[in-house]
This record gives sequence, structure tokens and C-alpha cells, in this order.
Amino acid sequence: MKNYPRVTLEQWRVFQAIIEQGGYAQAATYLHRSQSAISYSMSRLQEQLGISLLRVKGRKAVLTEQGEILLNRSQRLIEEAAEIENFAQHLSQGREAEIKLVVDAAFPNDLLMSALAQFAKRSQGTRVQLREVILSGAIDALVSDEAELVIGVETPSGYLADPLIEVELIGVAHSDHPLHKLDREITSADLAQHMHVVIRDSGQHEKMDVGWLSSQDRWTVSSIDNALNAIKHGLGYGWIPRNRLVDAFETGLLKPLLLEQGSTYNAFLFISFGHPQNIGPATRELANIIKNTVENVA
Repeated sequence: MKNYPRVTLEQWRVFQAIIEQGGYAQAATYLHRSQSAISYSMSRLQEQLGISLLRVKGRKAVLTEQGEILLNRSQRLIEEAAEIENFAQHLSQGREAEIKLVVDAAFPNDLLMSALAQFAKRSQGTRVQLREVILSGAIDALVSDEAELVIGVETPSGYLADPLIEVELIGVAHSDHPLHKLDREITSADLAQHMHVVIRDSGQHEKMDVGWLSSQDRWTVSSIDNALNAIKHGLGYGWIPRNRLVDAFETGLLKPLLLEQGSTYNAFLFISFGHPQNIGPATRELANIIKNTVENVA
């Protein structure tokens, strides 16, 4: 059986007012109540808790050691109660309790985290549920009605989208990979003789093929991070977004493949609303923050 509190929020509010306003009389004026009502509320609070929160010093009520500890905790309690009321008000005005955000893994993570940090400061209690997808996984999220906001490489018919960012993918291999020792431009025939690390499309319906996929000798992994780690360990070559390669290029661990064609290719990412006919204010705000974050680094 749950233990329900015997002390009310109003009693904690009276306790705080006595300390913040400097005494019982001042608290009574501040709360628009009689001094006797303030005194009774405080007396009842201490009786219910079984400890003394205040002691009289001269004409002033000062905190006991226990009172100081409970004052700090009661302040957090009042703040949380106020946040709940504010959140309820936002919900009554149509603000969403949660935003399901689906993002293609090619979108630069630093930009995403920067945008989410900005949104968190003004979220007013709206939570974000973030899911990473590959290629057509973003389309699945839209057509399956699984997200309020989607960043992906394509938009299905019936949905509007804004262009967001162009991501460059670079063909790379470990610096000691045999392909780098050919001392000439690498051909598709050369690639076919080595392991190709491919990132699996996370979509379930209309899977997309992107880039060069002619090699019969390939390993398929489920994420960009797994592909990057496999290539770093010399397991093969593959195409990785430039934004994920900065450290590996700086240390010399990976090198771009010198291909006669197709060394790089660009993927354009779009941002779409999952419920175009019913876009909530928080979803619209998050979308604008993401767009502005991208524009500020362009």
C-alpha cells in the first residue's frame, strides 16, 4: 500500500514564506492570510513531521538544522508542482507531451545534439524520443505514422519536405589496406576483389540501394558506427559520411580511396512533418531549431 503524504503543498508554501519574508507577520501579509492562520499551519506542519523546523531567536524565527535540510527539499517540491501545472496548461493549449523524432544516421550528430540542447531549454516539459534509421527507415516512419518529425534521404508521395543538408560520403579503407598500395587509380574490378562493408537499410518495405554494390564479397552491418569500426580494423572498405571521418583522417588511420570514379557521392537530407495536418507547436519549434542550427554552420 502506498504511503500518501499527510503534509500539503500549502503547508510547505507557508514554511517557505516565513523564511523568505523574514517572519510570521510578513508571511501573513505576503500570502494574504491572518497571522494566526500562518502560526497554526506551521505548528501543524511540525506536529505532523515530528520535528522542529523553526526556533525563535529574539523576534525572528530561524531555521533549525533539520528545518534547513527540509526547506531545500520543499523548495524543489514546490517547483516541481509548479512545473506540472505549467505543463498541464501547455497541454491544454495543444502542446505535445512527446515528440517522436526519427533521424537518418547520416545526419551530423554534433548538429543534432546542438539542436536538441537548444530545444531542451525551451521544451516546457515536452519530451523527445529519438530513433536513428538508415535510408528507407525514414520513409517507413512517415508512412507508418510513427513519428512527428523525420529527417531522411527521401520523402514519400503525399508528404511535403524542406531540404535540410547535403552530406558527402567518402570511399575509405584502412591506411594499410591493399587497395592503397596499387599506386594508381582504383577501378571497380579492383574493388570487387576485396571485402566491401555495407550499411544495411533499416526500412522494412521499400529498401533502397545507394552507392556501389557490385562486390560479391561483402559484410553487411546495421549502423554507420559499426561500418566505421569494421573499416578501422581493416576488415574492408566502404563509404562513410565525411562528418564521421574527421578523427580517422587526422590520425591517418583511414585514407580516402583513389577511385577512377565514385570516390565520393552526396546524399541530400530532407526534414518532414509526420502529421502534416496536425503539427503541434513543440514539433514546429523543434523543426525550426534544427533548420536554424544547420543554417548557422553552412
